[in-house]
Amino acid sequence: MRAVIQRVSRASVTVEGEITGRIEKGIVVLLGVASGDTEAEVLRLADKIVHLRIFENEAGRFDRSLIDVRGEALVVSQFTLYGDCRRGRRPDFTKAARPEIAEPLYERFVRCLREKGIPTETGKFAAMMQVEIYNDGPVTVILDTENL
Repeated sequence: MRAVIQRVSRASVTVEGEITGRIEKGIVVLLGVASGDTEAEVLRLADKIVHLRIFENEAGRFDRSLIDVRGEALVVSQFTLYGDCRRGRRPDFTKAARPEIAEPLYERFVRCLREKGIPTETGKFAAMMQVEIYNDGPVTVILDTENL
């Protein structure tokens, strides 16, 4: 699994003109699922994200996690995170999991965040979405379960 995490002051996602998710202070997680990913990767990634210290303390140091600041999460599925652009000019998405594999893992990831006490909103799996992100900092972190 691969995740691009952005610390936000607010964010929303719209599908077909309807807002499907909206948060205030917290994170946006753009989540890609790879072929071969399992629930083990979901659990490891979710745990890492909720405890990732990317929020500032009173001294301005990154010392607080999403749990510490009682932040929210907006999770958006994004298979394009597995686009391989090494050859040619069109990304190759063969490393991305097929939808019938990716969707249950995406849904499990969302449930896992909620089980950890994080208020979590979502986009709509496999839909065209407009994501509005107010990146705070800006702070952006990329995590890949291959490297956790």
